[in-house]
Amino acid sequence: MNRIFFLGSVAAAFVAGAAGMRVLSPAVAATEITPMIINVTDLNGEALGAASATGLRSKTLVSADGATVAVQDGNVPKHLHRDANEVQYILEGTGTIWFGDKEVHVKPGDLVIIPKGTPHGGTKPDGRTLKAIAIKTPPQDPKDTVLLQ
Repeated sequence: MNRIFFLGSVAAAFVAGAAGMRVLSPAVAATEITPMIINVTDLNGEALGAASATGLRSKTLVSADGATVAVQDGNVPKHLHRDANEVQYILEGTGTIWFGDKEVHVKPGDLVIIPKGTPHGGTKPDGRTLKAIAIKTPPQDPKDTVLLQ
């Protein structure tokens, strides 16, 4: 009897989860991934979108069920994401960023792994602003940026 109850509970939980996913919208609407080749070095200025108040330009290249991929260029205020992990690959520029509770130097070729809840940003470039590929998983909800001082 306990085995039947357990299996019934697991099945009910699975059905409830599947139904909930249909009702609740994902953080960022997923799209079909299209095969493509993107020359990221050509993405500059307006090709990356309008600049924010801090000068950041960002263009989302892929939005899928599990992650988003974007190119970011410019200064980012110190912040954290409660629900999204982030991986940044520095393409251009050198400088320091807040990473956790300290400032660290970054340069082209650096891969920055930022677990959710980790303060980061507060970019201080040495000349050219930082340009990076940013991968966020799960896709970041637009409301999931908490600005820090």
